[in-house]
Amino acid sequence: MATACVLTAVGTLLPLSQGAGSALPVVGHNISMAERAKADTCTDPEASLTPSAADGPNILAIKKRGKLIVGVDQNSYRWGYRDPATGGLKGFDIDLARAIAVDILGKPDAVIFRAIPTNQRIPALNNGTVDIVVRTMTINCSRIKQVAFSTAYFQAGQQVLAPKSSPITGYDESLKGKKVCSAEGSTAFEALEKNSFGAVYKDKNEGKPTDEDFLTVSNQLDCLVRLQEGLVDAIVTDNALAAGQAAQDPTVELKGKKPFTTEFYGVATKLGKDDVVRRVNQVLENYRQSAWMSSYQEWLADDLPGISGPPAPKYRGG
Repeated sequence: MATACVLTAVGTLLPLSQGAGSALPVVGHNISMAERAKADTCTDPEASLTPSAADGPNILAIKKRGKLIVGVDQNSYRWGYRDPATGGLKGFDIDLARAIAVDILGKPDAVIFRAIPTNQRIPALNNGTVDIVVRTMTINCSRIKQVAFSTAYFQAGQQVLAPKSSPITGYDESLKGKKVCSAEGSTAFEALEKNSFGAVYKDKNEGKPTDEDFLTVSNQLDCLVRLQEGLVDAIVTDNALAAGQAAQDPTVELKGKKPFTTEFYGVATKLGKDDVVRRVNQVLENYRQSAWMSSYQEWLADDLPGISGPPAPKYRGG
């Protein structure tokens, strides 16, 4: 099988370990009991704060710094990846991150990208390493207790990726006894914990020393490499990410007629940074009308055809 290219961060893309925390002003407020209660009784996690173009304290801190610091992926083809020919960071999520930078700071390059593994998205926000995360991050009831989300900017769902020759037919009994890879901290791993259909998705290694990253990896692309090397039989991930991986490797395909979950991606920030949430929602109001479809056509339409537009925003007021 063809080998996926894991791209190296250069230029404006800084690793998570650099400059973490202390250099970034952290402005927010303590989360109220009412807010915590709302998260505990969550029924509509995609509902976000109403949009506003006002400059709150956290927006002003970003303006003073002169750069928006964004957590992104560098290995998700079509979403956030390094173009090996140009060295530039490209993708659907990157377009959106730059649009947010334009709105706040007036320039698409007024942004510092930090490469963040799936399981470090929430810690990176909470320790002040990044201002926002734009990294195919699903909004759900568990996560809104930990970080704050914008309105949804993309609809996706979990699906199985496996070799075209595999007898696996989807997220069903055909997974029994199969080794399945997922990203640590992902909704795919959570789905497998609820119902694995008998698949092996946690490392056992039959008495051998356990490699904690064998079946649960930090970066989703590592699952594709393991699949190509024959170390796992399938991957469970967002269909949006899986479609990009299938585009990289024509020997694999999405299994099942459709995703077995419905999930929505949002821009995440630290709890309490309401002015950032409202500002991003204001950007999304305009972005859905002006640039969303052109970005979709450039990056995603070939692998995820038939999408007519972004999901409609939901607001909870306040």
